[in-house]
Amino acid sequence: MTLRPATPDDLPALAALFDAYRQFYEQPADRDGAYAFLQARMARGESVVLVAEEDRDGRPCLLGFCQLYPSFCSVEAAPIYVLYDLFVSPQARGGGVGRALLAAAEARAAADGKHRMDLTTARTNTTAQALYTAMGWVRDDVFLAYSRRVTPAPADGA
Repeated sequence: MTLRPATPDDLPALAALFDAYRQFYEQPADRDGAYAFLQARMARGESVVLVAEEDRDGRPCLLGFCQLYPSFCSVEAAPIYVLYDLFVSPQARGGGVGRALLAAAEARAAADGKHRMDLTTARTNTTAQALYTAMGWVRDDVFLAYSRRVTPAPADGA
C-alpha cells in the first residue's frame, strides 16, 4: 500500500470514493457533484487529500482517502487541520488502511506546522471511534458541537 497526496489524475477514482463516503452519511448519490467539489478544493488549494492505493494487475487502485482542511484554534492561537473526511472502500476495510491514513494525516499535520487535528464522526460509527481511541485521539466531553444551515446569497449574475 502506498500513501500519498492526491493529484488531479486521481479525481475520477477519488470522486467515486467520495460519493460513497457521502452516501455513508445518508446523502444522495452524486458522483458528478463529488468530482466538482474535490476538483474545486484541489484547484484552490483549500484542502489536502491523502490517498491510500495499491497496485492491482499493474494499475493503481484507490483503497481510501482522508481530507484535511486548514483552520485555526483561537484558544490555542495556533494553526490546525480539521480531518473532515476519512473513508475506506468496503472491500479494503479491516486491512489497516484507515489506520495508515490517520498516521499519514498526523505526519502531514506535523510537517505542515499544525498544532492539532480535530475530527467529528457519527455517534453510531463505533468502528471508527474504536480506531480513533486506539490511535490516541481524545474524545471531547467538554464542548458541544452545534450547526445551523444558512441560505447562501445568490452569486453575482444569478
